[in-house]
Amino acid sequence: MAPTVIFGARSGVGFHLARLLRQARVPVIAMLRPGADAAALEALGVRVTRGDAFSRRDVDATLALAGEGEFDVVSTVGGRGEDGRFADEDGNVNIADAAAARGVGRFVLVTSIGCGDMAPHRSGRAIAAFGASVDAKTRAENHARRVIRSATFIRPGGLRSEPATGRGILSDDPQIHGFIHREDVADLVARVLRDPATEGRAFAAVDADQAHCVNAIEPFPLAR
Repeated sequence: MAPTVIFGARSGVGFHLARLLRQARVPVIAMLRPGADAAALEALGVRVTRGDAFSRRDVDATLALAGEGEFDVVSTVGGRGEDGRFADEDGNVNIADAAAARGVGRFVLVTSIGCGDMAPHRSGRAIAAFGASVDAKTRAENHARRVIRSATFIRPGGLRSEPATGRGILSDDPQIHGFIHREDVADLVARVLRDPATEGRAFAAVDADQAHCVNAIEPFPLAR
């Protein structure tokens, strides 16, 4: 079974995805920052390596652990470095470039509602609070799309930490918004990895019961 390399697996969506993949017996490799607690991932059977997404060398070394065969990559990387650079952009650019150079199978980048074609529909409040980060994620999406034509972009709405509801959906309507639980985003990403119909596309990820849109909501028919 092809391994999945996850960047950003220490907590949140990335951690829940690692758990789901390991339950399905998918080999998982995760790069964590030096000093980050790896005990929970290692207990799942995840192979943990250390590095920084700002370092192309570290990213390359992590992908090399997947071997010479087919492998998939998922990134949930975000935040800012001490020097002010956005991992949302620079880290994900490194990951996309390294994955493209090694001939990645599936590449999934988890960004945010408001990215790409959703930008014109952001509220003033959202722009003030998250605009710089979301713009950095958009630049990462644009770069990844250029180097990996089959890349898939998942744009979660407001993230909640309560247990999964099982009501997560994907939508390609740029005007949709709402909330979703982190565990449900992880479930959607795991299903995206198995569904070739999602290649080369971008989707918002929201909870069907916590979503709002001026248009009728039509969930993408994601394979189980």
